[in-house]
Amino acid sequence: MARKIKFSDISTLLDEIEYPIRRTTASEELSDVRLILADGETNLGKLVFKTSRESFESAADIESELHNVLPREAVGEPYQSEGDA
Repeated sequence: MARKIKFSDISTLLDEIEYPIRRTTASEELSDVRLILADGETNLGKLVFKTSRESFESAADIESELHNVLPREAVGEPYQSEGDA
């Protein structure tokens, strides 16, 4: 069964992975995860595969690379903060 996770909660999932990890291995391990974005859903494994690094040393490395492959609209409206009133 596919897992679903919000992009804002991705750190918890990525912390469960054993590092260092190759991009292809991480992509395979996350292939059953549907990532819920502000503008829909996508497969997390496919996103990880699109990143430019060959390996990751930490969860922060993967998360940083994901920000580079996601369109700006995927994580919310530009220039808006969830903390703004």
